[in-house]
Amino acid sequence: MIARFKDLCLDAADPLALGGFWARVLDADVTDVGDGDTRIDPRSARSDAESIWVNRVPEPRIGRTRVHLDLRLADADPAALLAAGARLVREPDGVGDRWVLADPDGNEFCALAARDATRPGPVALVVDALDPAAQATWWAGVLGGTIAPGPTSTSLLDAAGFPGESWVFDGVTEPKAVKNRMHWDVEMTAPEPTALLDAGAMLLREPVDTARWWVLADPEGNEFCAFAPRPTG
Repeated sequence: MIARFKDLCLDAADPLALGGFWARVLDADVTDVGDGDTRIDPRSARSDAESIWVNRVPEPRIGRTRVHLDLRLADADPAALLAAGARLVREPDGVGDRWVLADPDGNEFCALAARDATRPGPVALVVDALDPAAQATWWAGVLGGTIAPGPTSTSLLDAAGFPGESWVFDGVTEPKAVKNRMHWDVEMTAPEPTALLDAGAMLLREPVDTARWWVLADPEGNEFCAFAPRPTG
C-alpha cells in the first residue's frame, strides 16, 4: 500500500446546483468552499472519504460517463430520486434490480432497490475498463485490498480508505477518449508521488500555488489527484 482512498470529485458547470442535487440524494450537507466549488458531506458518513467535491469546469460533459456510482435506495423504487431532480434513463431489464438514472448535469448513475438490513447510499464506485483484471490489480498494488474476479468485471474490496462495499472495474470495448467527469483523490504515504510513478502512473500536472497536489493518471488514463500525507500530531 502506497496510498489510501481520500474522496471523490465531480466536474460541473454549476457546482452549487449540482451539489444541491447530490446533497438531497445522499442526505448530506452542501458547503460552498469558495472559487465556485462545493463539497457534499453525508450526515451519516462513517469517514471523510464519503465526501464529494463538486468542481466548476468550463467544458461541458462529452460522451458517456466512464466513472459512476451505484446507490442503494431506501425504498423499492427511485421515486424519491426522480422527485429530487434525477432523470430516468433505463428501467431494470429483468436481469438486474437496478435503474439507470442521470443527475441534472447528465452524469449517469445506477440505483439498486432496497434490501433487508441494507444502508441507503453509495455501495460501489464503477469504472469502465478495457482490462478489468489488470486495472483492479494495479489499484490493489496502490491501495491494498482483495481482488474479486467476475464474468465481465473485477472488483477491488477493502482498499485502504475506500468507503463503499466495492470498487468495480467493468469491462468495456471502447477506450477512454475524454477527461472523466468524476475522479477520485488519494492520500499518499510519502510526500512525493515517486512510488506511484514507479508503479506505472502517468504525471499530468505538478503542484501549483493554487492546487498543492499532483494530477496523475492510472494505466488506462483515468485521472486522479495525489495528496501528500496530512501532518500528524
